[in-house]
Amino acid sequence: MNDALTRLLAQRSTVVLDGAMATELEKLGVDTSGPLWSALAMRDAPEAVLNVHRAYFAAGADVATTNTYQANQEAYRRAGLSEDESAEMVRIAVRLAIRAREEYEAATGRHGLVAGSIGPYGAYLADGSEYTGAYTLTNKEFRAFHRPRLRLLLEAGVDVLALETMPQGPEIRALLGLLAEDAPDVPAWLSLSVRDDGGALRDGTGLEDVADWSRECPQLRLLGVNCTGMETATTALSLLADLTGLPLVVYPNSGESYDAAAKTWSTSGGNTGLGDNLLARTLPAWEELGARAVGGCCRTTPAQIRALADAVGQAAV
Repeated sequence: MNDALTRLLAQRSTVVLDGAMATELEKLGVDTSGPLWSALAMRDAPEAVLNVHRAYFAAGADVATTNTYQANQEAYRRAGLSEDESAEMVRIAVRLAIRAREEYEAATGRHGLVAGSIGPYGAYLADGSEYTGAYTLTNKEFRAFHRPRLRLLLEAGVDVLALETMPQGPEIRALLGLLAEDAPDVPAWLSLSVRDDGGALRDGTGLEDVADWSRECPQLRLLGVNCTGMETATTALSLLADLTGLPLVVYPNSGESYDAAAKTWSTSGGNTGLGDNLLARTLPAWEELGARAVGGCCRTTPAQIRALADAVGQAAV
């Protein structure tokens, strides 16, 4: 399948992903404290979302990830939006990312991609369960939950689907089945939420099981891990490297710890002292393990993506 992501992977030694959306929105004065996190920004502050995408492209990112991680129809309806308004939020998110991509290409001649973010059911629950996987739905119920957003992302024109921060086996199986049903010609990546030792999903599902399921999904272009600490991400990549022939994707957090009850981040411990070089410093080790797409997740910044892009450029010379 000669899709846009495959072409980009062929053109770049390492594809540079973007970083955190909510962190940058907060710096611009956008309230992300509610259950929908940053997902109401398409209604309340669309220009801020656009500016975050612009900042990451300006920093050297090859991919803009839509602000739809938590933007599902059930959550919007629970917040009082109509069905039409809920659908429009997803469309706006894609349009903003596409606009930033087009501006970037017009200014630089460098073509980026738009990845449609699909977060787990746990993100809808807004209780931190993307870090536990402690929820249960049937395969049919998982597909019914994810289908509306997936279809809206495709209709709005994303280049690739990003199934990200996935903490449990049954949901992954349902999503891979949904891809085959509803998006058989669309490339995707699958990024996992893993335990602190990096050896299994949050619900205890083994990485070898995920690798087996991934082999049955020809649309997957990348397999990896996100939304975890640097060391855990590296450990998980080292395990996945022995389990899959797919190129790997990695985009860890800044090193801060998240309190799901208080919805706050703390800076005690972790890797926050590495500053702008947080991601760039570990790039060689990740590339050695087979990573072909690298970026940042929660609390990472355009400055860190810029340092990462610079390191990728230097390595490619």
